[in-house]
Amino acid sequence: MDAKLWSDMLHLGVPVLEKILRPILVYAFLVVGLRLAGKRELAQLNAFDLVVLLTLSNTVQNAIIGDDNSVSGGVIGATTLLVVNYAVVRFLYGHERLDQLVEGAATVLMDHGEIQRQQLQQELITIVELETAAHKQGLGSLDEVERAVIETGGTISFTAKKPSAESTRHDEVLARLDAISCQLTAVSRSPTAPSV
Repeated sequence: MDAKLWSDMLHLGVPVLEKILRPILVYAFLVVGLRLAGKRELAQLNAFDLVVLLTLSNTVQNAIIGDDNSVSGGVIGATTLLVVNYAVVRFLYGHERLDQLVEGAATVLMDHGEIQRQQLQQELITIVELETAAHKQGLGSLDEVERAVIETGGTISFTAKKPSAESTRHDEVLARLDAISCQLTAVSRSPTAPSV
């Protein structure tokens, strides 16, 4: 192998301290930016949200690596990001209030089967997007939802309505009547014993 090839791959184009500081600054910017943008961006509810996240990563790439395209520069940048993220997560684990400030709180979008329109408006989520998220979790419609919450990570969690005791009893009675009807049909179709 050529010495120039190894030199190009491993020689840093910028100082090591700059390679460490750049990812830290971009990391801090993205944490704050995504927090201000809201949970919707993390939920990727539509194609626009996905496009924003994809182009965001490409946009900050040059800010992280600078003018350096060396392998060692990339490894230093990636290692810095991993270490910073580990340190932040570790620190926030022990500081619940600060974690809630950084992460935010979950938002209730539906409660007791009622749509919380003000919360939907605050999170910029349409009813169609909420229905689509419900369908992805196996619910036929929002009528089947007891509670819907958008979590701090952007995931929408749904709790299905439980049938009432009266509805359950009604279904049980209908099932028993169907079973009796089937038994009566079977008895009426069976040949009667010949008389002597």
